[in-house]
Amino acid sequence: MLATLCAGTVLSGCLGFGGDPDAGTNGVGKLPAPTIEQQARTAASGAHALRLAGTVVSDGRSYRLDMRLRDNGGVGEVSTQGSTFQLLRVGDDLYLKASAEFYGDGGDDKDSQAAAAKLNGKYVKVPPGDPAYRQFSGLTDKKVLLAGLFVLDGTVTVGAHRKVDSTKTIALDGSQGGSLDVSLKGAPYPLRYVRAGGAGTLTLSDWGQDFSLAAPAGSDVVDYGRTVGATPAPTASQ
Repeated sequence: MLATLCAGTVLSGCLGFGGDPDAGTNGVGKLPAPTIEQQARTAASGAHALRLAGTVVSDGRSYRLDMRLRDNGGVGEVSTQGSTFQLLRVGDDLYLKASAEFYGDGGDDKDSQAAAAKLNGKYVKVPPGDPAYRQFSGLTDKKVLLAGLFVLDGTVTVGAHRKVDSTKTIALDGSQGGSLDVSLKGAPYPLRYVRAGGAGTLTLSDWGQDFSLAAPAGSDVVDYGRTVGATPAPTASQ
């Protein structure tokens, strides 16, 4: 009798497979795309902290980001083409920490080499008027980075049920590329953003989890006295 009842299309339901993919979730997966997007935006805006990590491809250059962000700043690491540097922003104060190689070893001039060596491993406070300030501060700005997540090309539709790590998600797909995974557990936070055209993937985690954010000690800060721009950074809109 059991074999008969479970035959054909009844099999999946009889053995517990298939079923309602939204069962036991926050119900967001049953909503239309604009509503899901708005709920994800609201949840993200309401969280005071998060971690953002992954890869961004901009102007043919690949960047690896691992940033912890708060409303008043952020801290983390950026890597590109063998060059790695750390960023720290507390309020309006932006600091950059890198090796002498990041500054080009100062070139052939001995004084320049000495200057680069002085900056090695130290925090450099970037003046707001320096072009590097606009580039790098965007990578520490929670509001700016989250705004970039809600840009899916073309018409946005509800996609497949998926997972990010062990958390169930519902995908929002742009008709011209890109997708955003929204959590189906608890608050509908965005958990993964796949940029259109193979331009990188970012994961978002640790929503609402606070972390320490403080300016470095004065003894660890030096004045570089010239433009930082040895390594261009992707802008938030790229």
